[in-house]
Amino acid sequence: MTVTSLDASAGRFSIDISAESLDKTAGLDRPGPVNLEKALRAHDRLGGHLVAGHVDGVGSVLKMEPVGESWELRILAPKALGKYLAYKGSITVNGVSLTVNAVADTAQGTELSINLIPHTVQNTALHALQSGHRVNLEIDLIARYVERMLGAGKVPA
Repeated sequence: MTVTSLDASAGRFSIDISAESLDKTAGLDRPGPVNLEKALRAHDRLGGHLVAGHVDGVGSVLKMEPVGESWELRILAPKALGKYLAYKGSITVNGVSLTVNAVADTAQGTELSINLIPHTVQNTALHALQSGHRVNLEIDLIARYVERMLGAGKVPA
């Protein structure tokens, strides 16, 4: 993706996007809110999850409901991403890095549950999610590298 125009006063920008990106992501084919975060600088203190901003798969929202003062976001992720998801691990949903509270493999894919605090719901586009919405998922960066190191040298079947 490349930003092609910016109207800061209106809070809008336009992008050029490839067919590959449109095929691998949800929500880029129409206007709508996006979550943007500044990149970590080399001299910054690391205090959160490591993410790269790449979409690894598209999941679907199973549930987005209030639970006490928080919200439960339940997502069905593609089976191929299941091996990267772990209890207390991280996942990025539509550009927001979050902690996984529960994970379960099913015949349809991998279900994960995430607790959203009020601040996250109020300050990101996640507040608009509803059951059935498609979401962009980025797996944990460290899990990606561990998988590659463990599988290095194996010839695909």
